[in-house]
Amino acid sequence: MDTEREDTTLTTTAESSTPASDGQNPVSSVHATLPQPIQPVIPPVITPPSVVPPLAPIPSIPPSLVARPLAPLPVRPPVIRPPVPQNGEVGSSDSDSDHDDADTRINKGTGEYEISEESRLVRERQEKAMQELMMKRRAAALAVPTNDMAVRARLRHLGEPITLFGEREMERRDRLRMIMAKLDAEGQLEKLMKALEDEEAAASAPKDEVEEEIQYPFYTEGPKSLLDARIEIAKYSLARAALRLQRAQRRRDDPDEDMDAEMDWALKQAGNLSLEFSEIGDDRPLTGCSFSRDGKWLATCSLTGASRLWSMPEIKKSSTFKGHTERATDVAYSPTHNHLATASADRTARYWNDQGSILKTFEGHLDRLARIAFHPSGKYLGTASFDKTWRLWDIETGEELLLQEGHSRSVYSLAFHHDGSLAASCGLDSLARVWDLRTGRSILALEGHVKPILGISFSPNGYHLATGGEDNTCRIWDLRKKKSLYTIPAHSNLISQVKFEPQEGYFLVTASYDMTAKVWSARDFKPVKTLSGHEAKVTSLDVLGDGGYIVTVSHDRTIKLWSSNMTSEQAMDVD
Repeated sequence: MDTEREDTTLTTTAESSTPASDGQNPVSSVHATLPQPIQPVIPPVITPPSVVPPLAPIPSIPPSLVARPLAPLPVRPPVIRPPVPQNGEVGSSDSDSDHDDADTRINKGTGEYEISEESRLVRERQEKAMQELMMKRRAAALAVPTNDMAVRARLRHLGEPITLFGEREMERRDRLRMIMAKLDAEGQLEKLMKALEDEEAAASAPKDEVEEEIQYPFYTEGPKSLLDARIEIAKYSLARAALRLQRAQRRRDDPDEDMDAEMDWALKQAGNLSLEFSEIGDDRPLTGCSFSRDGKWLATCSLTGASRLWSMPEIKKSSTFKGHTERATDVAYSPTHNHLATASADRTARYWNDQGSILKTFEGHLDRLARIAFHPSGKYLGTASFDKTWRLWDIETGEELLLQEGHSRSVYSLAFHHDGSLAASCGLDSLARVWDLRTGRSILALEGHVKPILGISFSPNGYHLATGGEDNTCRIWDLRKKKSLYTIPAHSNLISQVKFEPQEGYFLVTASYDMTAKVWSARDFKPVKTLSGHEAKVTSLDVLGDGGYIVTVSHDRTIKLWSSNMTSEQAMDVD
């Protein structure tokens, strides 16, 4: 208190000395000292400013208060962080020692943190799952043979059982893959594979030397009878081709020959086709039909396995041929004799005389037969089968001359060129192939259909080929240009059979599962006539001579004969 009074006195003295220095009257200083005890004048001396400085550090107090709860933050990371690297260590470590070290570190770092038994079991399961995943990845990266015999040999070499009870090929291959993956993880696979390769190289060395000495042909050698047949077919086809070309040149140069008028007459005759006879052909659906070469007989076959002979044009049953044990699929008359051949699902084809006696039985196919066809010479028979092959047989000896492969799926139909030099096959692989019978080569592969091809036919003009299939279209191919000329959207259902008019090829007939058959002009392949009358799928057809008669058979078990209703006086003489 004494010190404060002294400070006040000093302050008052200093204040009173200031006016005296200004030259004022000393009496005023005496008056100034008298009111010293009156303190009300002193407050304006700005004692409050002395209170402002202590307010300045007030904002610095909250940071110190905030820093106190943040102090424990460095203690938390050791508690939270150990599990995170622990999960990372599970994926990168393959042994249990890493986990033991990690648990030790965690216990040392924080004495309060302990791993429960449940967490340890979860980590063990996770580690086991990761190991299995890595094992599967290693197995997927290994090259494992796909051949079952090679898989068995590899298992035998590794000292494992080559097969287990009830194990299939893919399961055996997966087992080999896992065994190799385990050996790879242990580091033993490379050594074993190297030893295996050395053994295989040592075993194959002498074989390679022997193969280098022996030169195998790139073709399959056929019997002597096939060579003789090819020579005979070549002689027959060259003579027929020469006659066809001479006739075409004569008709072109002869002013009296009017091919357009002849075609117009043939198309007019086809346009007048109408139903003449309809007859029940069998107890079950009919599958095939064929006219004899003179047009006096008609042969049909059905799902009963029996074939029947009918007299023309009244369609009266003459005889029944029974011999097949399964359903009959097709029938064809010989172009030179009144003999016929039948095909069946019992994998055989049979050759009959007109009395119903079996002359030859052709056996060799591994699956059911589809369509059959005679070579124009009448000496050979072609059969198409679901075993993906077609075969050529000698009629006289019954010998199989040719087994022809080339289709990736079943072969359904077969046709021979009118000269006898070519054969065309089609099947369920949506591909038509043209074969040269004189050399055995596939000279054309006709691609265009998008579904199986069921019918095929050569035109008598020598260069047109028709195909029909399950894509409801009929395609016309030009063998000279090696491409498709026309695509006819012929029917609303699959096309089961196609046939050119056999004498001049002036029109084309197609049969379909839409219960109709249609006639198309060979000039521009426009529709000429629709033959409707069947109540079920039309399975086959045939055209007689110059197109005066067309026969169709169906699943409704009926035979329908269509004629142009023209008398012999109105008929045009066609050479």
